[in-house]
Amino acid sequence: MTEPSPEERAHLNARILALETEHRDLDRAIAHLIDTGYPDQLGIQRLKKRKLAIKDEIERLKLAMMPDMPA
Repeated sequence: MTEPSPEERAHLNARILALETEHRDLDRAIAHLIDTGYPDQLGIQRLKKRKLAIKDEIERLKLAMMPDMPA
């Protein structure tokens, strides 16, 4: 894979920032559900799964921004 152009890099950075914000928001939502007297286990499980998918996507995007290493 080739190194991203400056425009692609800016787009990737913006996407990473948006995903990091969503990841933090999910953290707060999960904590809120857990702190309530009647936690919704299925809802918490879904949010945690989404949070993990976001983390994976962030890592994938960060890797896409790195230049290729020679073998």
